[in-house]
Amino acid sequence: MVPHSIADEQAGFLSQPAYEMRRRMSKIEEVENWAGLSLAAMFCGLAVIEKHPCLLEIGICTHDGTYSTDYCMHHLHIPENTSHTDRANMCIKHIIEQLKFFSTEHTLKFVGAGITEKSLEITPTLPSVLWKDMDIVPMVYKVAYIAPPSLANGVMGGEYEGEMAIIDVDEQADSAARKCTKDFGPGLNPCLTIGYRNQVFPDTGGRARLVCKLDEYQKTVMGEGTWNSAMKYAKELRMRKIKIAYFSSTPQGGGVALMRHALLRFFKMAGVQAAWYVPKPHPRVFRITKTNHNILQGVADPNLRLTKSQSAQIDEWILANAERSWLSPGGPLAVGGADVCIIDDPQMPALIPLIRRARPHVPIIYRSHIEIRSDLVAQKGSPQEEVWSYLWNYIKHADVFVSHPMESFVPNSVPLEKLALMPASTDWLDGLNKVLRVWDLRYYHHNFRTMCSAIHMAKLQFPQRNYIIQVARFDPSKGIPDAIDAFCKLRKKLDNELPFSRTPQLLICGHGAVDDPDASIIYDETMQLLESDKYARWANDIIVMRIGPSDQMLNALLTNATLALQLSTREGFEVKVSEALHHGKPTIATLAGGIPLQIQHGKTGFLVRPSDTDAVAGYMYKLWMDRDLREKISKAATKGVSDEAGTVGNALCWMYLATKLSTKGLSPADADRDGPGARWVFDLARKEAREPWREGEPRLPRGVFVERRKRELDNVVEEEMVEAVRALGKGGEEEEEEEEENVKVKVKVRDEVEEALKMWTEQAYAS
Repeated sequence: MVPHSIADEQAGFLSQPAYEMRRRMSKIEEVENWAGLSLAAMFCGLAVIEKHPCLLEIGICTHDGTYSTDYCMHHLHIPENTSHTDRANMCIKHIIEQLKFFSTEHTLKFVGAGITEKSLEITPTLPSVLWKDMDIVPMVYKVAYIAPPSLANGVMGGEYEGEMAIIDVDEQADSAARKCTKDFGPGLNPCLTIGYRNQVFPDTGGRARLVCKLDEYQKTVMGEGTWNSAMKYAKELRMRKIKIAYFSSTPQGGGVALMRHALLRFFKMAGVQAAWYVPKPHPRVFRITKTNHNILQGVADPNLRLTKSQSAQIDEWILANAERSWLSPGGPLAVGGADVCIIDDPQMPALIPLIRRARPHVPIIYRSHIEIRSDLVAQKGSPQEEVWSYLWNYIKHADVFVSHPMESFVPNSVPLEKLALMPASTDWLDGLNKVLRVWDLRYYHHNFRTMCSAIHMAKLQFPQRNYIIQVARFDPSKGIPDAIDAFCKLRKKLDNELPFSRTPQLLICGHGAVDDPDASIIYDETMQLLESDKYARWANDIIVMRIGPSDQMLNALLTNATLALQLSTREGFEVKVSEALHHGKPTIATLAGGIPLQIQHGKTGFLVRPSDTDAVAGYMYKLWMDRDLREKISKAATKGVSDEAGTVGNALCWMYLATKLSTKGLSPADADRDGPGARWVFDLARKEAREPWREGEPRLPRGVFVERRKRELDNVVEEEMVEAVRALGKGGEEEEEEEEENVKVKVKVRDEVEEALKMWTEQAYAS
């Protein structure tokens, strides 16, 4: 780094730190005080102006959410011939040093920073450094830096004779700080921005800048081929000006919303036109759609059924939102709107025929994110068959059905030609997955402890004692009772072998979603379970918490856990497993849904049958008692997460589908083209981009839908052979000769089909 000097230190921060509080707290043993350190949440404003090429003026304002509390103004002297990059880095380094010093001296944490647009011209990467290194949400604002004569004369005093007055950097920083405080809501989380036509604008309408350069995403991928392929399709979509529209039920809470926020953030950086829309919330409809969700997963009361009245309520809700917001002129579904439409999950399939009528030639993709019990759907008269029939009546009009790569998730009514396979994803740069420094970990653990105290919940005693974690929504399919049962079996054994301080606690926590009315019910059932005689002995070491939409809090809790559980009884893909592996946590999970695709048994974690709590307890015991084994599995876990589970890999799949569908390249309705054919979209995209898998790239296991493909082809061949044999007995000698020739043709067809099946199978199982 180029050396620099700071002048005008008399313009530094003037507020007096609370030395007595720091002295008193320093007397407490560090391990005891680790999560007891109370950090006040603060905001700051940052402004930088160029006095001349060798002198930058930096202004920093601190704000407590009510009023600005302190300022500093520094001059940063830049040696001549310093490059723009080095100059920016020098400035950023100074700002970070000042913020760290102030936060340490005053025992506080900056949660948000307002940055002037003008500052980004000098320090273009400042926002991402604040986010990555200090866990500060950076917000960029247009702040005036020149005062017009009328304002200068009337407010600031002095005679300017028509000249423009430069506003001081401390005033600019103050303005940015005040703007920043308005963009944070309850829990000091950035506010959601929902605009006209109920369009979701991620990152608080784009003001939050978590990522500043596209190449930051490139550093998150394991394979060069993933990045090259993504850039190829992004370029094509930009050149053709293709517009993509997503429709889902809620803007926050749950995996779908998390993926959409991350995906649109990446698309914006890549220059791809994409928008995301949600309907106005309807609690009564959400109760129905959640019940449908549970029915399809096979975890609902068998007596629950979807009635005609309920399905009519869903249809009316969708129609009202579509007509009001999306089908009207200028809307995404009107003429001139989206070029490709994606419908997420079973809440909104009724939108598909409305799109088809309004825009007959617009490609439509239905994305199924949940486990659908296709075995129960196949049973005539079952609750699953009734719900699926209602949904399929709409979904069948879509061009492509995208499913998690599990054969059991796809009902037989979905043609394989329409079926595309894609796992769920997570974002390695967001609050859930980035690395947090110890100062920030302590802040979130203290806040979590305070939340527990507020509802008289037992508290985590970390770092005096370690803990095991399961991060999941409070849902009947997440196996929460199994986690409690397995933990208590583990404790029963460990209590006889280890001192109390070396026994673990259990933490069960997760977000909620607007369209998930089951969360309160499951939470109450869990708390009642802890009061039962069977588990009461260990209830004080089991922490069960519903927390708000704070990604960093979940991150902090997962970061400091020793082991992770994911004991779902029914599951889609559950990307929380990939997140736990990314954090290097040995993970014990069930053979449910797409979970087995993510864990290499014995290498990155352990897999058990759903509800086999004895096996879970056994693996927990093995890992808890063997530190070397934990470290070995932890190292393997961090290196074993495929690009397919990250934002770039997920974006690659969507960009490929949008590219192909917008040219009718994957539409089964186009007789000259093939559909996706139950293949992985990631593979199709990489193959067409001529970026094959390279040796050593982590890859999710293939090999699904082979048996169903074989059955379908066998049935075709058998029907053709039966037809030919029957024809043999119908005519005379000439007819018999003709039919014999037909049989030879049929046999040839059968051989070709079997050869094609063989090649398809080899491709599917290739790794």
